Amino acid sequence: MRAVDRGADDGQTRAKAAREAAYRFLAALAGDLPGFEVVIRALFAGDAESYADRMMGWPPDIRAHALKLAALA
Repeated sequence: MRAVDRGADDGQTRAKAAREAAYRFLAALAGDLPGFEVVIRALFAGDAESYADRMMGWPPDIRAHALKLAALA
């Protein structure tokens, strides 16, 4: 029996987990903030620049943690 190579999916599993963690965090703390839907679309589209830019007016601590969570996505 061959051992499963956890890196065989080129990091897709890790990226998916990072996106989902960022989504859960944002849904809980930022769901009422302006541009929430656009931020979430950018997150799942893999558009890191738009994801970060659309949160510029948000509280710095929420923005910083959301960026940290999505860094692997």
